[in-house]
Amino acid sequence: MPEGHTIHRIARDHNKDFKGQKLIVTSPQGRFSEEAEVLTGKKLQLVEAHGKHLFYSFGPKTASKQTRVHIHLGLYGKFRRHKNPPPEPRGAVRVRMIGKDKAFDLNGPNCCEILSSEKSKKLLGRLGQDPLRDDADPEIVWNRIHKSRAAIGTLLLNQGIIAGIGNVYRADILFLLKIHPERAGNSISRESFDQLWDLTVSLLNIGVKYNRIITADRDRVNKTPSRMNARERLVCYKKTRCVDCGARIRKWDLGARTMYACEKCQK
Repeated sequence: MPEGHTIHRIARDHNKDFKGQKLIVTSPQGRFSEEAEVLTGKKLQLVEAHGKHLFYSFGPKTASKQTRVHIHLGLYGKFRRHKNPPPEPRGAVRVRMIGKDKAFDLNGPNCCEILSSEKSKKLLGRLGQDPLRDDADPEIVWNRIHKSRAAIGTLLLNQGIIAGIGNVYRADILFLLKIHPERAGNSISRESFDQLWDLTVSLLNIGVKYNRIITADRDRVNKTPSRMNARERLVCYKKTRCVDCGARIRKWDLGARTMYACEKCQK
């Protein structure tokens, strides 16, 4: 499933390509046909990301009068960008949106729906703080973590606490901070939490910039981020040996996902 940096990158690209334009909206697959009729011809005012969720606001500038589309890619959802005119639909295209110069197709999303204002507020209320958003409040995250007995490795995957962190970032953030994934949240000091939050913000922004997860330092690899290969970009996730001490990386289930950690470095 795409992590938060990918969703924010999509929002950035779609704002660049389509914001302020009246779009033609269709559903070649047919499962979004009624909604497409409501949206087609309306102006796209803004695309926003919150964690792993995308929101497309159509209609007048007044937010209360806009129609909002919610998309969650899940495991199989995929966007394809095209120049105009777009090619014939490929596969089961749930939604096609066509602007002035560009178009995109959406295949296989976990969720694609028009949300009422009430449902939109309810969904956003369930999501945690997004480190990539300007309105993120780390104090809310700190209050949740330092009161919890759950493992920090589990808490980082809880989208109701921090929205956007997935399994790869979880493993590498904890490795870089030398925090054992099974440490209870309430055992994390305020200083360690501040380091965790700042590192998360930094790494996710790097992910948006390069459109891929990069947790390795350029000085360690002796390459710029854009020149690192897939193996070089990560420091712990799916590694067999620790890049710092050479010890074997342990992997086990934590929070219903496979965790990776060096138990010699991460006490």
